[in-house]
Amino acid sequence: MNKKLFLLDGMAQVYRSYFAFMRNPMINSKGKDVSAVFGFLSALLEIIDKQNPTHLAVAFDVSGNTFRYDEFPEYKAQRDETPEEIRVAVPRIMEFLAAFKIPVLTQQGYEADDIIGTLARRAEKDGFDTYMVTPDKDFAQLVDEHTFMMKPAKKGVDPEVLGVPEILEQWGIEKIEQVIDILGMAGDAADNIPGIPGIGLKTAQKLIAKYGSMENMLAHTDELKGKQKEKIEANIEQAHLCKRLVTIHTEVPIKESPADLIRGKYDKEKLTDLFSEFEFNYFYKRLFGKAAPSPAPALGQGDLFAFAAANTPVVEPEPAHKTLTDIKHNYTLIQTLEERVQLAEKLKGAVSYCFDVETTGLNPRSDKLIGIAFALKPHEAWYITLPPDDEEIRKALEPFAAPFADESIEKVGHNLKFDIAIMQAAGIEVRGKLFDTMLAHYLLDPDQQPGQTHLNSKNAF
Repeated sequence: MNKKLFLLDGMAQVYRSYFAFMRNPMINSKGKDVSAVFGFLSALLEIIDKQNPTHLAVAFDVSGNTFRYDEFPEYKAQRDETPEEIRVAVPRIMEFLAAFKIPVLTQQGYEADDIIGTLARRAEKDGFDTYMVTPDKDFAQLVDEHTFMMKPAKKGVDPEVLGVPEILEQWGIEKIEQVIDILGMAGDAADNIPGIPGIGLKTAQKLIAKYGSMENMLAHTDELKGKQKEKIEANIEQAHLCKRLVTIHTEVPIKESPADLIRGKYDKEKLTDLFSEFEFNYFYKRLFGKAAPSPAPALGQGDLFAFAAANTPVVEPEPAHKTLTDIKHNYTLIQTLEERVQLAEKLKGAVSYCFDVETTGLNPRSDKLIGIAFALKPHEAWYITLPPDDEEIRKALEPFAAPFADESIEKVGHNLKFDIAIMQAAGIEVRGKLFDTMLAHYLLDPDQQPGQTHLNSKNAF
């Protein structure tokens, strides 16, 4: 069996997770933003489950100046202050990694890039295949026969593994080391590395294709013309500086060796405590094959997204398919005003109810409401038929205006955005806490997407 070492760029993954949820952050029932931690753990478990690494570690940057700053104080000077959510998330992620028995690598004066580069080179000598898990293009300079770049998976797309052929094709070069020449000449705005003024990525590629290296190009500036010649000759020292800045250091004095990074047996007790604290029941089920032992918080205490990801109970499948003939049920058709008033009173006294609209189509702007289904508990539901005339529909819905507007009653549905738009068009405002099972499904199993089509009442109940 080949020895496979996976080295994760820790901060890159934390930022990626944070920004993925920035518009809809995951807030647990305690009001804590757990987006970055949730995203990081999702990526980590995907690697463990699908890649089965024999060795695994996560490298992090540390505070304090690095050798690049010492040489160029403007290095990364333009970057915004680290968001508070990320500062809080990183030490908690470290706790999870410790519980998973996954080594965390840091080295004062160096960046995670340099740590990963150093271990990748050591690993190659020790017979490993190394996968550098990062979206950072700078790592392309380290790729060789036994060292690969793995760009994290995106929604619906598997991780992209890049070897030597892929890097050469993407960068339009003949040798991997030419990545450094191109980066040095073109600069890197993300790290505030200026490069050579007037030289962008495409121009750098053309010059390297002609001269083979930055040094050879600088030795033949007499062959260049016009403004390009002037700018390059005026910035020779800056060009050398920028190339040093973009070069990943591969001799970091870190004590760990690749053999030290073997995956250990995780601490189940510690992970159980952490999953319970963060309300990550989904991860507990995924890792241990059963629901978490501690009870989940009361429905609706937290944000919809966090609740859906962390607290939706896992229901074991029935041993065989069942139909309405096999299950005791009580489904009632509502057709009269008296029946509608009685049902509305039941809903007013509820803590939470589920509803689903039946329409002539899937366009909330043009299609009409023809019925609504309600449920208060399993296997008991009501379906209301509505008249075809718009004004008559509004009159028929009047008894339900109060339970829909009551902010103390939670509303549960599938694709609630559609349902709410339909109800608004019919003159009914839907307020209060919401729980959308379509969103919950996506958060629990994003690979099996529930789709955007609206389910009708016979499927919703």
